[in-house]
Amino acid sequence: MASPTPVTAQGSKDVRRQPAAERVYAHVKQAVLERRYEGGLLLTEGELAEAVGVSRTPVREGLLRLEVEGLIRLYPKKGALVLPVSAQEIEDVVETRLLVEQHAVRRAVPVSRALVDRLEETLAEQIAHAEAGDLAAVSAADRCFHATIVEATGNQILTRLYDQLRDRQLRMGVAVMHAHPDRIAKNITEHADILRTLREGDSEAAAQAVHQHVSRVRHLVRGEDLRGLDRHGDPR
Repeated sequence: MASPTPVTAQGSKDVRRQPAAERVYAHVKQAVLERRYEGGLLLTEGELAEAVGVSRTPVREGLLRLEVEGLIRLYPKKGALVLPVSAQEIEDVVETRLLVEQHAVRRAVPVSRALVDRLEETLAEQIAHAEAGDLAAVSAADRCFHATIVEATGNQILTRLYDQLRDRQLRMGVAVMHAHPDRIAKNITEHADILRTLREGDSEAAAQAVHQHVSRVRHLVRGEDLRGLDRHGDPR
């Protein structure tokens, strides 16, 4: 079993000031989203307590929160299983994203200068992170690009609904890039296409560009199981 990354590597005194259970929660959640803790990995309370520098009681509290969020499953006297991302979950997320994002991109036309500037900035960040090989940061910038368009609708209920997909999007984004490294450059190109259609004021072309881009994940899963996502079972 891979040894957990110590929380001290993240750093700061601010982290140390957080309640112990919050530190465990943040440590494990970040590691799961970045796939340092991959689906199917069994985490023990003792290992996590040592990694974060706390007792076992706050470890249990932090893990209970993560179980509610659907990232892990607790097994008494065994530990916490990092739940793999299933093909069905990806299908559900893609379907929801298409409903929200195609509506949002149509609403964005005519596009404001402020939105164009923000999308250009986010796209530049994604390119920089890709060049640095930081897949977690690439995934975060990718997600931010889409969230910016949704937020531009001004619909707070829709924005909150989309925010609920955040953790799943980040985790799936990193997984797809690990399994299909060529998707990094393709995602950037497809984002540039979405931005171009918005600049041109063509709402239907923008919606089609979003549909093709988001649907790629569905096609990848149907054609080939993503590496490390769905191969693990429950602990015996």
